[in-house]
Parts: sequence; C-alpha cells; structure tokens
Amino acid sequence: MARPQMLKLPEVLAELGMSRAAFYRMRARGLGPRLIKLPNGQLRVRRSDLDSWLSGCEEAA
Repeated sequence: MARPQMLKLPEVLAELGMSRAAFYRMRARGLGPRLIKLPNGQLRVRRSDLDSWLSGCEEAA
C-alpha cells in the first residue's frame, strides 16, 4: 500500500499563495488544514487533508 503524499509547509504556502504569517493567523483561528509535526519539528500536510480542506472552503463560499 502506498504512503499518502506529504507536503512541506512551503509547498502548501506556494499552492495557496499565502504568506507563512497569514497561514499561522488562519490556523490560530482554527481555520486551516490539519498539520503533522514530525519529531524533528518540521511540519507536513497530507495531500488528502489539504484537498478536503480546500473543498470545504469552496462549499462555504
């Protein structure tokens, strides 16, 4: 079984066209995709989580 694709935070920010500060403000308000924090402190987002979060944003608009 294949592992789910994991995106680095800069990849997510580039796809969303968003600054890191704006992303963290959105996350502080509880409005962001799920993040996975690796043992080394780096953050990842599963492609499936990002896609479903984007779909939810589309429906809410």
